[in-house]
Formats: sequence, C-alpha cells, structure tokens
Amino acid sequence: MNDKLAIIFDMDGVLVDTYQAHFESWRAVAAEEGLTVTEDQFAPTFGRTSREIIAALWTEHRYDDDEIARLDDRKEAAFREIIRVRFPAMPGATELLRSLDEAGFALAVGSSGPPENIELVLDGLGARAMFEAIVTGRDVTRGKPDPQVFLLASQRLGVSPERCAVIEDAPPGVAAANAAGMASIGLVSTGRTRELLAAADLVVDFLGELSPAVLGRLITGRRQ
Repeated sequence: MNDKLAIIFDMDGVLVDTYQAHFESWRAVAAEEGLTVTEDQFAPTFGRTSREIIAALWTEHRYDDDEIARLDDRKEAAFREIIRVRFPAMPGATELLRSLDEAGFALAVGSSGPPENIELVLDGLGARAMFEAIVTGRDVTRGKPDPQVFLLASQRLGVSPERCAVIEDAPPGVAAANAAGMASIGLVSTGRTRELLAAADLVVDFLGELSPAVLGRLITGRRQ
C-alpha cells in the first residue's frame, strides 16, 4: 500500500446528474416489455445494479438470468443514447477532478454501472486519464450497501481504506463507504436530500464545496 490519499467517486448523481436519463431508459425498456415503472418505484432503486433493479421491480415475471441480461443490456444502451445527446455533467465535477489530480490524490470510480457507461462519462468529462482505478457493476457480486465495490477500488489503487474518502449521493453508497472504513461525503442531488445522507461524515450541496484541502482534512482527521 502506498501513502497517497485517495478519493473514490460514485458516478451517477456525483460526476453526472443521470437520474432522469436512467428513469427515462427504464421506462423505455418497460414499455417494450408491456410493463410499467413509476418514479416512486424507480427512486429507491437508483444507484443499484440493473440486475438488482429488474429483480426488485418485476418480481412477478420471474425473469431467468439470460432474460435479465438481455433487459440489462437494452436498458443501458438506451441510457447511453440519452446522455450522448444531453450530457449531464455535474456542476463543478471537472474542476474538482482537476484540482485533486494536480494535488496528487489517487482517483477511482466505484459504480454499479457497466464499464461502457463509465467510459462514456469519463470521456465526456475529459477525465479518463486522471483515474488510476475503475470498478464497475461487472466487477462485483454484491451491490451497495455492501462495501465490496469500494474495497476493490482501494485495493486496485494500492491505498488502504482508512486513507480513502468516498463521494456518494445515495444512502446505500454512504453506508457502503462507512462499512469499508472510509471517510464518506454525501452529495445532495436529484431525489437525494441532506436528511437522507445524514449518515455521511460530511454532507455538501455542491461539488464546489469540496477541495483537496477539505478532503485531506476529512480523511486525516478521522484517523486521529
């Protein structure tokens, strides 16, 4: 393990505001299947893997693994079609990434999404070269709030969990960061309130509130 400090970013709702794009793509796939999905059904699942969402939303259909994979692929393709047209970068994301990279932080993505989505987002932000590790939904067997995704990111970075901070917008992600023994930052975003993120070590309304100094103090302060 090296002595760097590391920041692990969730992607959806942190680097990009993709809530609406994910909801629209789920509605499109549901319509193709003769099904429906309401926002009330979708909102609690945001941030989980597509395979987990399919199992949660449409239990009565008992989709087998091949059918779930087919729906998963179609949904994610629809999502990418949407954000290619309307790329929803979070305000302040590019500036924060650049400042952390220049300050020598190790950067990783820990996301439930597939690698194609993450590549599209990092390219859209012009930030792919800044990231030393990427963990996707295909790399893990257990979704958040299990800490597997963040622990794997820490391992790939070669940075111990206590020297990592996670930026998340969803309660299961905050819970996963806490379970991993990492500093947790909750970012208020579409559908996510400060109250929902209260378990985080720090809650912010905008990425612009974060900086290398703020994040460095948060990580090192927890270890004293």
